[in-house]
Amino acid sequence: MNRRNLALTAAAAAIAATLGTGSAAWAADYTFALVPKAMNNPFFDLARDGCRKAEKELANVTCKYIGPGEHTEQEQVQIVQDLITQGVDGIAVAPSNAPAMARALKSAEQAGIPVITWDSDLLAEDSGLRTAYVGTKNYDIGVNLAKIVREIKPGGGSLCIQSGGAAAANHNERMQGIRDTLSGASSAKPPGDRLTGQRGWTEIDGCPLFTNDDFPLSVQQMADILAANPELDAFVPTGGFPQFVPNAYRQVARQYKDRIDDKSLALVVADTLPVQMEIMSEGLSLGQVGQRPFEMGYKAMFILLDIKNGKSVQDPIYTGLDVCTPKNADSCLSG
Repeated sequence: MNRRNLALTAAAAAIAATLGTGSAAWAADYTFALVPKAMNNPFFDLARDGCRKAEKELANVTCKYIGPGEHTEQEQVQIVQDLITQGVDGIAVAPSNAPAMARALKSAEQAGIPVITWDSDLLAEDSGLRTAYVGTKNYDIGVNLAKIVREIKPGGGSLCIQSGGAAAANHNERMQGIRDTLSGASSAKPPGDRLTGQRGWTEIDGCPLFTNDDFPLSVQQMADILAANPELDAFVPTGGFPQFVPNAYRQVARQYKDRIDDKSLALVVADTLPVQMEIMSEGLSLGQVGQRPFEMGYKAMFILLDIKNGKSVQDPIYTGLDVCTPKNADSCLSG
């Protein structure tokens, strides 16, 4: 054996002695990106916290939490494109605009970067671009929002739904769940068939409202629609939008406190963040249907690691719901 080969053999032996021979010692280090719709949304803060917890438990995984500062569909697409160019080891994304994100993710497929979705999925025809979805069964959020509304207003009435972005698959699925449950009929696809009197329910002109996750705008929309329709029977946001600016929400909702108290206005909102539960305890909503964003961010890191390690993963992976009303507020949230 020549001197060069002897030197290489000695170097390899030294490295092996330093690192050990166990598989854990040779485990690769991975950077997985968790991409929310917006980083100014307290809902996604909880997913970030779950991601950070997983990072502490997985010695060879770094959680890279990055997304638009505010809800901007094109900026989110650009961030994902940049992550692909950087060569991260895996991407978990909550698509704001499902079709646009699908176009971007074709590059991830070509680069061999595994992708999962969370909170919001791609459209069915693009599902092959991701390995799995982890999060809420979004249709069921709408179903449970509608069940609370129907219990408050069994005879039907006028309704305004407030949604996120018009191209957000998760909110369209929730809207379909609301419409199908109130109408008693299944629609062909999201966002479902508009209510025009089915089972006594009619959506008023000007609704649904689209917030694009602009929280101050969502409060203004709520104020305007309630003022313009003083006998509106139900106002149902498919996300916590107006309650994410709690003081502004309170100012509007308190104007209708008597109607909320006597249940002439069914004010039922998605999500169950702590401040939202406080709002319900103050009598400023009649129901909250919550997701588990911490669990989404936490599980996303483990799922991507399993994919990198060649393991099969379940699809979809649902994280469950919490259905809260003033009657069960003390016990409705999961641990």
